[in-house]
Amino acid sequence: QVQLVESGGGLVQAGGSLRLSCAASGRTFSYYAMGWFRQAPGKEREFVAGITRSGGSTIYADSVKGRFTISRDNAKDTVYLQMSSLKPEDTAVYYCAASRTIRATMTRSDYDYWGQGTQVTVSS
Repeated sequence: QVQLVESGGGLVQAGGSLRLSCAASGRTFSYYAMGWFRQAPGKEREFVAGITRSGGSTIYADSVKGRFTISRDNAKDTVYLQMSSLKPEDTAVYYCAASRTIRATMTRSDYDYWGQGTQVTVSS
């Protein structure tokens, strides 16, 4: 079992920045590829960013490419999502997730463990 706890969400103006953190506990963090997803009201949960176990490779949804950066610190059992140039359409609950796959993956069903989410609201 892996427990995931997100933090860092909040209210920010359009064009601003936020950094989300996700702290893991339980099994060895470096065994898992990690991802960030988000879910806006009335919409499906969608992939945002993913990172391999070592942190050597990352993938992004087209909607956030160039604005968001995923990273991880295996010594601190933490994955981050740096969000810049935020837009109102980025408003959602953001979830981190852990996957036992080797590669970074966009597929929701590849993820085995989920955090409880943190709210990000971007005002126009």
